[in-house]
Amino acid sequence: MTDAAPILVLALLAITFLQSGYDKIKDWKGNVEWLKSHFATTILAKQVPQALMIVLLLEIVAGVLCVSGIIQLFVQQPVTKGLGYYGAIVSCVTLLLLLFGQRLAKDYDGARTIVIYFIPAVLGVFLLS
Repeated sequence: MTDAAPILVLALLAITFLQSGYDKIKDWKGNVEWLKSHFATTILAKQVPQALMIVLLLEIVAGVLCVSGIIQLFVQQPVTKGLGYYGAIVSCVTLLLLLFGQRLAKDYDGARTIVIYFIPAVLGVFLLS
């Protein structure tokens, strides 16, 4: 199988974002409350619900595109710049927004964790371009 690496990267991104989106939907109120305190001293303090909704939508779009990209890689050979490519791009954009938020909140450990996810997301863009 020549597409093992992109499939594994897309699986990682799909699991990450679909689970995260599910968690936000399941416990919306708890997430909003925690994030309000997390961003209390930042310019995002009054926009937490709106910012969380944007992140949620991006996570769901990224996850669905990554799953669709995996299916496309199995069904249609070879695929270049298919749905998985766009899933990896949306994943990178989402992670950059999350990184921006963590840096704004001065949560440097949280920002460092996001970079760990960003590396395979960029690798996915590279492998699928």
